[in-house]
Amino acid sequence: MRTDRILARLEQEPERPSNLATPRMSRTRKVLLGCMLLLYGAIVYAVLKGTDLVRLDWQVMLFRPYRQWPELHALLDYFVVLGQRGPTAVLVMAWLGWRSWRQRTLRPLLVLASSLLLLNVTVGAVKIGLGRLGPHYATTVGSTELFAGGDIFPSGHTANAVVTWGILAYLATTPRARRVLSVTAAVAALGVGATTVYLGTHWLSDVLLGWAAGLLILLALPWCEPAIARAEVFLLSLRARFRTAGSGLAPTPAGTRRPLGGGVPTQDAAGALAQRKEAEAEPEGETVPAAPPHRQGPHQGHQERALRAARLDAGGG
Repeated sequence: MRTDRILARLEQEPERPSNLATPRMSRTRKVLLGCMLLLYGAIVYAVLKGTDLVRLDWQVMLFRPYRQWPELHALLDYFVVLGQRGPTAVLVMAWLGWRSWRQRTLRPLLVLASSLLLLNVTVGAVKIGLGRLGPHYATTVGSTELFAGGDIFPSGHTANAVVTWGILAYLATTPRARRVLSVTAAVAALGVGATTVYLGTHWLSDVLLGWAAGLLILLALPWCEPAIARAEVFLLSLRARFRTAGSGLAPTPAGTRRPLGGGVPTQDAAGALAQRKEAEAEPEGETVPAAPPHRQGPHQGHQERALRAARLDAGGG
């Protein structure tokens, strides 16, 4: 009985109406995006020039936090998984897939796919271009370790945590849910970044640039909304086309409707259609006109012909 109630609840109207306005590039968002771009450029410049930020990187690395608090190592080894692209993408995709089914729209999944694509392209390009080595592979104390064939700057774990968990807040449908999910995403992103520094897998500047990279993608997502809407329309029309081809039905012309039973006529309608076609195909000469009222019926004419034949036989015989 409880299962029936749950299924009935899930089959109710979508939680998010299809005509609900999507986030747009407001003036505040544009200002934040510009500030984040400046911060991103400042961090890259500071590392390239070997400023105090690089010296702070070495101080934290030589402090070796994982040796100062070894009791946290086992716990944080599991916590850092919240920033790994594979597990987090699968978990968030499952949740957003359910939301897409509830809301009868592909937008949540398309927003996630777009953000992850932007994340991989932008962060991956900077990683390969700068080629920084991580703390465990550093060669010279005090050096920037840039252009050495590494792929550590910015932190992919940190940027992925910002984007993946931030998407949930971006797609929230109520202000209260948006606030709660924003705090949750911030805690996850800050925790993952700090954990990578504790474990010694990233420099502090790697984490700072990872936070900035992830926030840039979240702030720029409204610019992707028109392309996401067009992609959703295309995918839905493609699915409808495949369904039509699989059912053997011709595409429905504009302005017409198919029967509610999936476009297949019922047995009565098919029989009526066949009878109408047979009636139209009959020759006109086979139609027998009705006898006028003053003429005799067929039985009376037959009896008169029989009596006349009998008289002729009697007279000629």
